[in-house]
Amino acid sequence: MVAKLILRDKVYEVRPGMSLLDALKKNNIVPESVIAVRDGEMITDDEILRSGDEIKLIAVISGG
Repeated sequence: MVAKLILRDKVYEVRPGMSLLDALKKNNIVPESVIAVRDGEMITDDEILRSGDEIKLIAVISGG
C-alpha cells in the first residue's frame, strides 16, 4: 500500500517509510509552501509516512 499526499485536486502517491520532507521534494513541492495535516493534526517535515496515510497539504499564502 502507498501513502498519499493530497494538494488541492492532485494526489501524489509516495512510498511508505520516507519522511514527509523527502516525499515533498520528490514531488517538487516546496516544503515551506504547505502545511501537512494527518487525521486532523499538523505534522512536521521529519514525520515518517506510513502505509495508508492520507496527508492533506494546505497551501500557505503570504503577502505583505
